[in-house]
Amino acid sequence: MPNLVMEYAHTVEKVVDVRNLLKSLHHVALSCGLFDAESVKSRSFRCQDWLIGDTGNNEDFIHVSFDLLDGRTQQQKQQLSCQLMEVLQAQAGEVHSLTINIRDMDRECFQKVLN
Repeated sequence: MPNLVMEYAHTVEKVVDVRNLLKSLHHVALSCGLFDAESVKSRSFRCQDWLIGDTGNNEDFIHVSFDLLDGRTQQQKQQLSCQLMEVLQAQAGEVHSLTINIRDMDRECFQKVLN
């Protein structure tokens, strides 16, 4: 069920191979040992408009949201976050702001249909 969503300022494309970065982040999710490979979904969204503090859109960013069903330990989530950040820093170290948020989803409320 995990969903990795990478949002980024369009200016990032000047210094980062966004497609390759997404593939590398996806690989971390596949290889971390916490999920079945077929359940991992990753995607990216290019932001045309954004504001950061008083700088407006003068600073670029990449933000990764990683939603997963509850049940993993804090240590497992921290390790996943660190592995994702290592990839971000290695491939997007020139980007001003790199952030990751790992979020638990309520297993009892989550629904999924495959047709």
